Amino acid sequence: MVFVATGATAQEVRFVSCPVYRDTDQGRKSGCWLVRDPASGVVYDVSGATSLPDWEHGVLVEGRVAGGAEACGGVVMDSVRVSVLEDVRCVRRILPAEGYKGRRFALPKTVLKPLYLPADPVLGPFEARTFRLYFEHSSTFMTYQSTDFYMDEAARWLTAAKPRRIVVTGYAATRDALVREARGVAQARAERTVEWLTRMGVDPKVIVVKTSGRPQPVADPIVGDLSAPSLRRVEIEAVF
Repeated sequence: MVFVATGATAQEVRFVSCPVYRDTDQGRKSGCWLVRDPASGVVYDVSGATSLPDWEHGVLVEGRVAGGAEACGGVVMDSVRVSVLEDVRCVRRILPAEGYKGRRFALPKTVLKPLYLPADPVLGPFEARTFRLYFEHSSTFMTYQSTDFYMDEAARWLTAAKPRRIVVTGYAATRDALVREARGVAQARAERTVEWLTRMGVDPKVIVVKTSGRPQPVADPIVGDLSAPSLRRVEIEAVF
């Protein structure tokens, strides 16, 4: 892993630091995660991230400043992504509520239906289409209530559409100036995606795997149009 200056901009804030947990009490999962940007000294609230910190490890924080009420004692970040960096050790730190209320937990929209409920029918038109899955730094993990939701959507559509060919391209951010990924991560992401697709009933004989260590950023609301997180992805292209 290679570390350099943060290179944060007004549009996209990125830095590496150690997280701190604030023990507020608004019911289950209402505690807050705070992270200080070492360059600016600003404390950000990253509690809204799809994947939360591990207080024994450093984190890569990526997002935009949202502002608004500081329910936890930090500047709120919008569309924030957090990646746990296993090779960066941190000391556990926990803060009392200190008058901050935190937030009541609410289920996100990206929650898979239980298997005992009937699935919504997959409707056409079935034509060329590309699905994208996004990952945290150096990870192949399908994040709960996030990546798994979009993976399930893609697999069900492809099973119904039966395209002539499916091109699965795994990408790794090997040129990221802040924290670089190994080229092999691209292959691992692609293989994990193919495994999920075939388990969901997609014909493995129509799947073609490609990889790239030089991805271009894409604008996608799934990752809040953040450019750096968009590099760490898999694209699933349906060809008819």
